[in-house]
Amino acid sequence: MNAIDELAESFSRLPGIGKKSATRLAHHLLKVNQNFLEQFAKELITLHDRIHFCSICGSYTEADPCPICSNPLRERELLCVVEQPQDVETIECSKEYKGLFHVLGGVIAPLDGVGPDQLSIGKLIERVHKEGITEVIIATNPTIEGDTTALYLQRLLSQTGVTVSRLASGLPVGGDLEYADKLTLARSFRGRTTF
Repeated sequence: MNAIDELAESFSRLPGIGKKSATRLAHHLLKVNQNFLEQFAKELITLHDRIHFCSICGSYTEADPCPICSNPLRERELLCVVEQPQDVETIECSKEYKGLFHVLGGVIAPLDGVGPDQLSIGKLIERVHKEGITEVIIATNPTIEGDTTALYLQRLLSQTGVTVSRLASGLPVGGDLEYADKLTLARSFRGRTTF
């Protein structure tokens, strides 16, 4: 195995990168400027030193608390619960939500050995009690594990007196009914609204 194969092997261990893409990346890096490679290597090496989890919400940040948690202009009575730190960035890009976040660090997945105790659920309940939260928006993925986690959270949070809501799911804008799966159609009908 030569250096290109070794690099391609390393790239192929990243999510979403297959063998062909990994090989293409390795060959591309042979063509780029040495300064770029040195900067790229430095950013990779220092990644864990520079990025931490926010002590309040659990999202990725360079400063603790993160810019969202420390922003006084955020709607502090709203709390959106997500599975992973990257979900915060996805929701922020929509520019629709102005509240705070709470990252669970995964979902309840008994087959994978992940129960409620492995997630940041205790801290979520503590935040709801201490921070004056009036609504918790559950934004877990519409998967079996995401739905299980959402149901578990809904039951726990119903005892706190806060409003608990779940992100709507259904047909995408510009989507074709012909290409929608049965579960998506079923969710669309259950979540329909009047106008």
